[in-house]
Amino acid sequence: MSFAYLQLGSDADTEEAVDATFDSVMGKWHQMLEMEHLEAYAWAILKNRIKDQQRKRQRRPEPMDIAAFEAALRDASDDPFDGLVDAITLYSATRRLSERQRDLIVLCYGLGYTSVEAAALLGLEEATVRSHLCQARRRLARLLQADYSNRADEGEKTT
Repeated sequence: MSFAYLQLGSDADTEEAVDATFDSVMGKWHQMLEMEHLEAYAWAILKNRIKDQQRKRQRRPEPMDIAAFEAALRDASDDPFDGLVDAITLYSATRRLSERQRDLIVLCYGLGYTSVEAAALLGLEEATVRSHLCQARRRLARLLQADYSNRADEGEKTT
């Protein structure tokens, strides 16, 4: 529910997407019991129902809502404008990660899941989750450093 809410931004849309996910799972339950990675299949169903809900509401599908990042950055900045700029910058950089990396960043850093919990949810090994998170953090660091450097350069040109 929390992940779907971050993607959809409304209780009604979230409830509809999650209900549709459970309906799909129930319809395929006997087949799913035979699967090696049941959790990963259920996760894929949820992601597809979220995209369906976004299309249904005629919104452009977004990889995630910025709310998780705003909350994480809220305490880091005394100036609300700086906090918003930081949240937008982080959101923009996160959109450039792979889908798996974005999901794990949201689950672990936005929603507070442990790597063990995220691994169980996505049907992955814990080491795989840690590896994806490490790669995502490195890529985010590079992207954010480049963005802040560009912003500083632009500030120097205009003064």
